[in-house]
Amino acid sequence: MVLQVMADLIGQQIVVLGCGNPNRSDDGAGPAVIELLRNRQLPASVRLFDVGTDGMAVIYKARGATHLLIVDARVPMGTPGSVYEVPGEVLAAPSARGAGLHEFRWDNAIYAGQRIYGDAFPAHVTVFLIEAETLALGLSLSPTVSTAVELVANKVTTLLRHWAST
Repeated sequence: MVLQVMADLIGQQIVVLGCGNPNRSDDGAGPAVIELLRNRQLPASVRLFDVGTDGMAVIYKARGATHLLIVDARVPMGTPGSVYEVPGEVLAAPSARGAGLHEFRWDNAIYAGQRIYGDAFPAHVTVFLIEAETLALGLSLSPTVSTAVELVANKVTTLLRHWAST
């Protein structure tokens, strides 16, 4: 209750988005982190969303927030379970010319959202990427990525509490 009142007073809203396809094994890392976070005591200013693979949802869910945190899987590159924390502005990228909505990803959404909404789009954007072991069809995470999902959920919880207190 006190945190909600504080959030209302300062107008802070933090949005956390889990991106990925849980039908493609480790690509479901982002939604898995969101599921873990839903079972934690988080500040009242935090909103959690599983946006799947919908890049446009990133724009709509982030609009009006002060902070945005995105969690997604990274393609396998040889070190499965590695976690990368990257400022959103480093990853923001315009969509390819003529690309349809299927190719419009969260990195494109960051770029477009900043240009479309200006100050109504989060100024603080952080991305956590978890390197996948496999993106094959399947409903479960590999053990390595499952461990990384727990680690990221803990890091995100700490970061959210820090953001909400400042």
